[in-house]
Amino acid sequence: MRLRPKSRTTSEPKSTETSEPKSNLPKDPDAFVTTFIESIQGHRLTAALEMVSDDCEYDNVPITKVFGRSAIEQTLGGFLAECSAYEWLIHHQVSSGDLEHGVVMNERTDRFEIDGRWVDLDVAGLFVISNGKIALWRDYFDREIFTKALAAK
Repeated sequence: MRLRPKSRTTSEPKSTETSEPKSNLPKDPDAFVTTFIESIQGHRLTAALEMVSDDCEYDNVPITKVFGRSAIEQTLGGFLAECSAYEWLIHHQVSSGDLEHGVVMNERTDRFEIDGRWVDLDVAGLFVISNGKIALWRDYFDREIFTKALAAK
């Protein structure tokens, strides 16, 4: 098990979407999930979705659960399209296993700029990797706090 120090990566809304060659993908679960998150932040959702299995379960625990790349793209892409910018700050990250069967857990602050103001969301994420792909992505957060923050003027 390894601890990952706090990292900070900010998305810029004008990045272009490109896919990363599979040969450049990290070979350990910790770096694999970090690359996945960095791809999303870099507005490379297509590249990120190449890192998930065809039937990946994406579970925003207090809101909804969807299955498969297309559903993840609709759910996540639809929300991120409403944001002027976003960043996901990884405070701690631990991993075990390998890319055949690995688990990564992280503690993050996901930040979203919506209507000119930033909304922060404390998140605990779980990623299960199987056969070189993310098979399960589960994020835990407080829906009520997030809803109130979105509604605040």
